[in-house]
Amino acid sequence: MKLWEQVATVALLLSGICGADCIPIEHAKEHVGDNVCVTGKVLSVTEKRGVRFLNFCEDYRVCPFTVVVFNRDLRDVGDIYRLSGRTIEIHGVVKLYDDRPEIILKRPRQLTGEAAHIPALPKSFDVDRKGKYSAGTFSYPKGPRKTSKQTSKKDTGAPPDWPEQTE
Repeated sequence: MKLWEQVATVALLLSGICGADCIPIEHAKEHVGDNVCVTGKVLSVTEKRGVRFLNFCEDYRVCPFTVVVFNRDLRDVGDIYRLSGRTIEIHGVVKLYDDRPEIILKRPRQLTGEAAHIPALPKSFDVDRKGKYSAGTFSYPKGPRKTSKQTSKKDTGAPPDWPEQTE
């Protein structure tokens, strides 16, 4: 391969990574299996069975595209809830799941444009914890404590193992 061909190949690859034209979400199905940039406005971020979804339509069941973030990747990606209402550009391989195209978001560098700088999750964030409570084991509440009064024996001067003497 000649030098100018190598330079052209590198330039083509760089244009595909940096500043490539993104396709709208409606055309994502045409690019299944391709590594492309897809752009659209995130209307909501929802969670279902521990998986987060970036929804680009009011009704996700008829939407032509979605972005999926698994729990294991959430800490690396950042606070995806801040993407709601923003137009994002996401880079990745378009895959079909239930006959709908999607991109799995694993790293923050997959996001470019307006959504490129989302803050990291707080250090105390735990994907298994709901609100301020964490999942644990169930135990029945304990009943009221029974207290017993100890009776003190009269000090008779005898060792404690001897029977008590009565007068």
